[in-house]
Amino acid sequence: MEEIKLTFPADSPPLSVIVALSLSSSPVTIDSSSSSSSAVPSFVFSDGRKLTGTSVLLRYVGRSAKSLPGFYGHDAFEYSQIDEWIDYAPVFSSSGSEFKNACTSVDNYLQSGTFLVGHSLSIADVAVWSALAGSGPRWESLRKSKKYQNLVRWFNSILLEYAEPLNKVAAYTAAKKGSGKPASVAPRSKDQQASDKGKPEVDLPGAEVGKVKLRFAPEPSGYLHIGHAKAALLNKYFAERYQGEVIIRFDDTNPAKESNEFVENLVKDIGTLGIKYERVTYTSDYFPDLMSMAEKLMREGKAYVDDTPREQMHKERKGGIDSKCRNHTVEENLNLWREMIAGSKRGLQCCVRGKLDMQDPNKAMRDPVYYRCNPMSHHRIGDKYKIYPTYDFACPFVDSIQGITHALRSSEYHDRNAQYYKVLEDMGLRRVEIYEFSRLNLVYTLLSKRKLLWFVQQGKVGGWDDPRFPTVQGIVRRGLKIEALIQFILEQGASKNLNLMEWDKLWTINKKIVDPVCPRHTAVVEEWRVLLTLTDGPDEPFVRLIPKHKKYEGAGEKETTFTKRIWIEGADASAISVNEEVTLMDWGNAIVKEVTKDEEGRVTALSGLLNLKGSVKTTKLKLTWLPETNELVKLTLTDFGYLITKKKLEENDELVFAKFVNMDTKKETSALGDSNMRKLEDFPEFVNPDTKKETSALGDSNMRNLQRGDVIQLERKGYYRCDVPFVKSSKPIVLFSIPDGRQHQPLSAN
Repeated sequence: MEEIKLTFPADSPPLSVIVALSLSSSPVTIDSSSSSSSAVPSFVFSDGRKLTGTSVLLRYVGRSAKSLPGFYGHDAFEYSQIDEWIDYAPVFSSSGSEFKNACTSVDNYLQSGTFLVGHSLSIADVAVWSALAGSGPRWESLRKSKKYQNLVRWFNSILLEYAEPLNKVAAYTAAKKGSGKPASVAPRSKDQQASDKGKPEVDLPGAEVGKVKLRFAPEPSGYLHIGHAKAALLNKYFAERYQGEVIIRFDDTNPAKESNEFVENLVKDIGTLGIKYERVTYTSDYFPDLMSMAEKLMREGKAYVDDTPREQMHKERKGGIDSKCRNHTVEENLNLWREMIAGSKRGLQCCVRGKLDMQDPNKAMRDPVYYRCNPMSHHRIGDKYKIYPTYDFACPFVDSIQGITHALRSSEYHDRNAQYYKVLEDMGLRRVEIYEFSRLNLVYTLLSKRKLLWFVQQGKVGGWDDPRFPTVQGIVRRGLKIEALIQFILEQGASKNLNLMEWDKLWTINKKIVDPVCPRHTAVVEEWRVLLTLTDGPDEPFVRLIPKHKKYEGAGEKETTFTKRIWIEGADASAISVNEEVTLMDWGNAIVKEVTKDEEGRVTALSGLLNLKGSVKTTKLKLTWLPETNELVKLTLTDFGYLITKKKLEENDELVFAKFVNMDTKKETSALGDSNMRKLEDFPEFVNPDTKKETSALGDSNMRNLQRGDVIQLERKGYYRCDVPFVKSSKPIVLFSIPDGRQHQPLSAN
């Protein structure tokens, strides 16, 4: 291997180059022996060749970093973007307004992005991050403020993810400068170090760049939910990291649960997540090959046909008892196999089982079922087959045949890993490496498609895209940005630790993305609104254009009408005292001179005088308001709660749930035992009876222009997504509330 030496002046270490070398583990020797102040950073090769200049060295590292595929982008467009950022980075060494203008520019650019280029760390991030880190106190003071929230989020996320190499670099460069470790790369606290221990290795075992082939294999028995999204995005991440490929494979082996509707929507959701795949395949494409393999294993004595009733088979497997059919002759097995293929009455009583080890402590190894009869029509191939392979049989076979190098699956399947490898061994097929990650579990959330289907069938939700559902379509309809979901999942990495996650973290990330750009509007609850008459207000209404977002010009402007009579919230009106000065947002101050109440003491009207020269800093109440005009639009503000009332269903709860929704009833409830079995009438306590609340309101006339999917902020109310836009005056605009990370248990989940 050719030796490369990095040389640079002792008093001017090229931080960005050293960071890039550290992150990419490039085999370059660092030599800071040069004492010439005019010297520039250089790579000196063992054969005498030389490259000079920080930007040139950065580009070389990016292009040659084998351990970080995509470090210099994935296509010509990304290469060019990275070049732009490398050329731009030196602006952060400027002073005064130029430095702050650069921070503002990058902050705006990062409003909807996790990285500067694409969806993974690149040399562009290294160049700008290093320039900021090296700018000293100027950046540190701005980093502590709230002025550049997107830029700080990006800077901190890189520091958090790559703390170890970055701290080594900081210590090295600080020692060379004799200035101590810069505050921008602070050492990790004990708590942070402890939490980092749970972070997994992010490399695939035995993976080679350019040779990795992955598959995302959902069953088309429901819509894609947030748990599937984690698996899909991890496949995407590793494919990009190793310059490999991902294929989509629908595991369509159970016609009783699957449909074309689910296939179509899964493809749609995969596209929404931005997953780039080579092709779409189906397990059903391999049914003839799977049948041939099953017959081959029977001829070799590695599988047999069993007609033991299901409940008895379950007890025998649990007790490690051999089936009476285990020693059938090859001919007996093949005869029954033909009955299964024909779907005869006799065949329907049978299944094919692998002959593994009935005494193995791992129950997954106790002669698992490979094939079952099912006379139902298949959504894709109709009535061609009466038999279907199980997941445990089909998955390893198709993985190997398709050339998959690494099969990513959640750690809940850990006990079945040995079975997966044994099945491949018996089949005589190439080994596929399993890589585990933890299942994504969220509080108050069901991720079982069978249970979600029950809510759909019972009409407790509006469909699979209901905003109360954890499906991709559901959470997007609720107002979640896909960029937030990607960031949330990739921050967890491929950890194998089982954690019950709070939704708050996800919604907090989402807020950081939408808040800097979403337009601001005003709404007043219709049922309890109070008229404030400004006796010295304008006799004729007039209109002004004001920004929809005071810190983001891109949000545009809105027309605001100023009138003598305005609506304010009833709750605000009840808090106002006579002669109190209040601030009317986007207008100025007013002094309330009269408060009218009904017999029950409820405020019904207010009157007062404008005091536009008054200081907004001295008022306690800052009020949103709407003009009394016919231009206001009707709104329906919709809030949602969790579908279940417990953070996590315990084992007994899960079994009762299974019984309640008629899923595998005998098998599921037998494990409870008589003493633990709860009455089924008790189960509805887990189902939240109050998961949707609608409030009628009036909104400013500018909301007529909202489109479905637009995200806005209603001043002093929160963030909302437009689900039904304006059609006509008599039909309200429907807005869905978007959690902001502070709403721990909306509605009645308690």
